[in-house]
Amino acid sequence: MEIFQIMGLAIISTLLIIVLKVQKPEIAIQISLVTGAIIFLMILGKVASVVELFNTYAKQINLDMVYFSTLLKIVGIAYIAEFGAELCRDAGEGAIASKVELAGKVIIVVMAIPIVTSLLDVVISMMP
Repeated sequence: MEIFQIMGLAIISTLLIIVLKVQKPEIAIQISLVTGAIIFLMILGKVASVVELFNTYAKQINLDMVYFSTLLKIVGIAYIAEFGAELCRDAGEGAIASKVELAGKVIIVVMAIPIVTSLLDVVISMMP
């Protein structure tokens, strides 16, 4: 199971970071960033297969692909923003992490406008 590989990598990296943080804090931060990137790359294939599965079902039910792709992009932005913010927090930059989260939220709101507009159009058309 891949979770054991991920946990092993995380535990080894954490122990290295704890040991190196006192003597070489710059190397400890680099190990943290590289470990996060490796874990992200390890799970990327799993995410791609889930997206492909959802894509197949969306085509079967004739869902408008514009809305479906927008929803997938929104979910992706949320995960990437959270990942980036956590990397900043790991590096001790909480203020930058907050700005990354804010940017992610603003981008999500902007991307959701077409979906919200369509929903409002449906609601308005149903009203007498």
